[in-house]
Amino acid sequence: MTWDPKKYNEFKEDRYKPFGDLTSHIVDKPNLKVIDLGCGTGELTQKLSHQLTNPFVLGIDSSAEMLAKTPHQDNIEFRQLSITEQLEQETKWDLIFSNAALQWVDNHKELFRTIISRINANGQLAVQMPQQTENVLNQILIDLVQEEPYASYLNNWIRPSPVLTLDEYAKILFDYGGKDLVLYQKVYPLIATQKDSFFDFISGSALTVYQERLKENEFKELSIEFKKRIDHCFPSIPSIYAFKRLVMYAKF
Repeated sequence: MTWDPKKYNEFKEDRYKPFGDLTSHIVDKPNLKVIDLGCGTGELTQKLSHQLTNPFVLGIDSSAEMLAKTPHQDNIEFRQLSITEQLEQETKWDLIFSNAALQWVDNHKELFRTIISRINANGQLAVQMPQQTENVLNQILIDLVQEEPYASYLNNWIRPSPVLTLDEYAKILFDYGGKDLVLYQKVYPLIATQKDSFFDFISGSALTVYQERLKENEFKELSIEFKKRIDHCFPSIPSIYAFKRLVMYAKF
């Protein structure tokens, strides 16, 4: 997947708000061995390291463009790896952290089982993801790409969200030994103060997987229709988009 750090960071403040909620559940201990799955530009990886006592932190991301923006700090290392590639390694961690990244990995029942198996005894898991299946922009997009002519442009390829329900995540965490579980869905409102604000927000995330599979003229056509449908759903300015995210924490 190709990421544009500039486009993604246009909404940096909105994307980073859940970080504080997620990290508030983490229990600090000296010398934690920490991994950030899907670290992006590493800005929040560094912020996480500053909230812990003398940790070693590894941030991994598949995007060279994002990793080119990472900060330099003695106790933080960054590597270009996909989350799947990292989890194939048997290295274990005291804290596995992931902020708005696991929604890009499929088969969450198997994914979370594997993640939990990479946590040391008395370790912690902290995860935040957008609840794509309930967010209206994602719903508009997934319906649109299954219609013609876009379905033909994409050879009937779609990227359905792998994100499960809170009940399903609670069961997975409990069944694999999770304790002190904290799971909740929270709305992080986005306010459109000008036309195309909501389109610009999703174009830096969920729309990218379709953009890289379409010709330039096909993507332009899709974008025009997508904007029309967003405008129909949010006809006035300013408008509020009730963007839902899942926050999950467990000890093992």
